[in-house]
Amino acid sequence: MKNTTSGQHRAVAILSALFLLFGSRGGQSAQTAQMILKNADIYTMDSTRSWADAVAIADGKIIYVGTVAGVGKFKGPETKILDLKGRMILPGFHDSHIHLISGGMDLATCTLNGILDQEEAFERIRDYVKQHPEKKWIIGNGWELPLFPDANPSKEQLDKLIPDQPAYLTAMDGHSVWVNSRALQIAGITKDTPDPVDGRIERKKETGEPSGALRESAADLVAKFLPKDTHEDRIKGLEVGLSLANSFGITSIVEANAGEEFLQAYSEFDRKGKLSVRVLASQSVDTQKGIEQITDLIKRRDLYQGKYLHATMAKIFADGVIESKTAALLEPYLDRPGYRGMPNLDAAQFNRLAIALDAAGFQIHVHAIGDAAIRMSLDAIEAAERANGRRDARHQIIHLELINPLDIPRFRKLGVVANFQGFWAFADPYITQLTEPALGPERSRWLYPIGSVFKSGAVIAGGSDWDVSSMNPLDAIQVAVTRRDVEDATSASWIPEEIMDLPSMLAAYTINGAYVSHQEKITGSIEVGKSADLTILDKNLFEIPLSEIHKVKVLSTLLEGKEVYKSEASLPRQ
Repeated sequence: MKNTTSGQHRAVAILSALFLLFGSRGGQSAQTAQMILKNADIYTMDSTRSWADAVAIADGKIIYVGTVAGVGKFKGPETKILDLKGRMILPGFHDSHIHLISGGMDLATCTLNGILDQEEAFERIRDYVKQHPEKKWIIGNGWELPLFPDANPSKEQLDKLIPDQPAYLTAMDGHSVWVNSRALQIAGITKDTPDPVDGRIERKKETGEPSGALRESAADLVAKFLPKDTHEDRIKGLEVGLSLANSFGITSIVEANAGEEFLQAYSEFDRKGKLSVRVLASQSVDTQKGIEQITDLIKRRDLYQGKYLHATMAKIFADGVIESKTAALLEPYLDRPGYRGMPNLDAAQFNRLAIALDAAGFQIHVHAIGDAAIRMSLDAIEAAERANGRRDARHQIIHLELINPLDIPRFRKLGVVANFQGFWAFADPYITQLTEPALGPERSRWLYPIGSVFKSGAVIAGGSDWDVSSMNPLDAIQVAVTRRDVEDATSASWIPEEIMDLPSMLAAYTINGAYVSHQEKITGSIEVGKSADLTILDKNLFEIPLSEIHKVKVLSTLLEGKEVYKSEASLPRQ
């Protein structure tokens, strides 16, 4: 049933009456709505989490939220009226960490996402190679790390599948690459090639020869030989990404890692009125360049500003991932005595960079997976606060897979947003086969501790990290409130102490996402004066089992009152 009270309904009615009495100037009649949505279950996400039955929209903004009886005052001869017959309306979803352009581009390559059977993955590769004999390189993405022992595929396996063309296949998590012998030969990688800074060439134990997997920056040794992406490739990728985002009810994003070429694509769409989400772009920061690069970041921040585009965030990679043993840990990996992973910069470098970015007015966005990287990130942000003074920066750390419990209270104290990918918080093969064995039970208890961070009072935001995993916010919300696979309705929850409640996860993907982007006064909730950024769902999330949230469909998505997505299931008009 809906989480509502008679008191909340009375409050909505009183506010609506006051708006009708005093909302117009000079005693004139209420503003005429261009669109009215009525007979809906409207979860406003306002400060009291109130419910309403109707909403009116004019000039892209919400002019009324309240009852069906009250909204009639805003009806004019040209008003479009949708009777939603009990369907649900939420604020448009905010994805606060997504690779929208590169994810769209990846769909045009040999995509292996979601394939958990090795032979099925091999067959997909064979089919792609047969269909594309003209390709100078076979480029793909999305292979799942648990398909291979220790997440370590071999060049010989790929040689059998792709004997003639060089091949470069990025793992699902984006932190490993699988290459064949031809690619290694072109790049000149041999047993004598040293590991690059912040990277690792996996090698055969017997000979020291490269085995076929490249971790982190080692992938760049081959990537520099790949065909260059074109502006047209990026435009097509953005078109695909936008279409998918709108179909999932998304109206605002944080682009996770944008160089200038991505900013150019976003800016072009913004100028042409084709950008159908609000974009806060995280500019790429090279951890090896230091503070001298900030001048260029500032220039791009000033240049790439528009109606929906802002480039005021800066992205730092603090470490890698646990599965391939590149995440930075406080204590060693159990299967590698003495080895604690690969931080991408030392504490002094990190502090200097954070202080300089903060002083330049950037919002810092940190990738941190391991508990050491998370502590370093918090330390760096704290150093920036000491050096520059406290400001409303809203820096965020994303992923947060393994947090030392001593660091959990620091998010609230430092005002750091904890950005989790809720879709990852269940016992999938990544966890059971690669992560827990590397950490042991004591540390594994603190994997994705969303509930603990939330209870500490920190702001929780949500992101998909697409195309690493599902873009659908409802998938991530369901996993966070069940700690189970979306298709699993009965098994025991994984680390049940960290289960989140539904209202808090909806907040993470709406009003808290708006907060991340410094736009909570513009969007993120359904309130008078705010932008009409809305998503219409076919069912009320509060009236179905939690295990069925992922089955709910988006019927329509509105950005500033304009329909940017409409499903085949048409909505009735009156």
